[in-house]
Amino acid sequence: MHQDRIKSDLTRGTMTEFEQKLRKQHEDSMHRELEALLTSADKSEAEVSRKDFSGFKNLFHKFLQVKGPSVEWAKINRPPEDSIQPYDKIKAKGLPRNITECFSKLAVVKLNGGLGTSMGCRGPKSLISVRNENTFLDLTVQQIEHLNKKFNTDVPLVLMNSFNTDEDTRKILQKYTHHRVKIHTFNQSRYPRINKESLLPIATNLGLSGENTEAWYPPGHGDIYTSFYNSGLLDKLLSEGREYIFVSNIDNLGATVDLFILHHLMSQPADRRCEFIMEVTDKTRADVKGGTLIQYEDHLRLLEIAQVPKAHVDEFKSVTKFKIFNTNNLWISLPAIKSLQEQNCMDIEIIVNPKVKDFSLFYIRRPFRVVFIPRP
Repeated sequence: MHQDRIKSDLTRGTMTEFEQKLRKQHEDSMHRELEALLTSADKSEAEVSRKDFSGFKNLFHKFLQVKGPSVEWAKINRPPEDSIQPYDKIKAKGLPRNITECFSKLAVVKLNGGLGTSMGCRGPKSLISVRNENTFLDLTVQQIEHLNKKFNTDVPLVLMNSFNTDEDTRKILQKYTHHRVKIHTFNQSRYPRINKESLLPIATNLGLSGENTEAWYPPGHGDIYTSFYNSGLLDKLLSEGREYIFVSNIDNLGATVDLFILHHLMSQPADRRCEFIMEVTDKTRADVKGGTLIQYEDHLRLLEIAQVPKAHVDEFKSVTKFKIFNTNNLWISLPAIKSLQEQNCMDIEIIVNPKVKDFSLFYIRRPFRVVFIPRP
């Protein structure tokens, strides 16, 4: 009987008493190491790092509890046809004469934490020249400025930098002083990489150079919710009357503010407005590694290739079974972010990089009021 109970516990992935004690030891050791790292910083740096470490400890706690894959392949189904709102249907509604008023409710956020190493360049990816000597950042500023001039509005641009890109980006921002666009920045979190065996940070202090060059990493895009909230910018935008942010990658020049989607959001009654929209498109053979939508345990969710068991990777890449591709263009309610952060209700999944163990945040499982809109 006792052996049967142990076997049952292991099958369900529950923790044994031994595993619970071991987890507690790992968490206590991690806490001591992080506190020791804070002693190497000045007061202002320690204050920022303490907030980062608080988020990291929450992830580490979840990492120690997770057993087995985050999804069971047999439970994955295609999303229902009616779960995706056709863009043409939204566009057919047309635009009101007062569409300009909607812009006062919007801010544009660009994810600017990545380096250009994959393109063979040094420094932030946003500073790579891509057309007529214009960088990704130049073209983004021009897009927002054009919007503001055309509609006589003041949509701000917000850049989510990382510790890898912040300094270089701030230097460049001075050249946009006389452009008709207000630019704000905030930094995503900085988390410690940990040793695979000891599960302790490899950093010896909070520095970023020398032996600590590879000791830190910026977590994934899912970190935007916590870092945006902690920066104070979320409250600032809310105080200005902003209700939504449009989020996209800095190197996605096709990710522009769509007036029809904006109107779709703002035309709903205040108590029924959608809190989260993801723009999706048809998956092609060039998009095999991107995330896709699935139906899982009666909920829509995003599935990334890193979550897929090796035996099913080819199936995941199929454009016949998984037809939807996530563009990572997101429309998100600011009040919803604030509410979830204050209630600590944000349920973030973890993807672990097994080469150098770090945790990437990428997806909210809490059921926002969601619409997925295909991009034409």
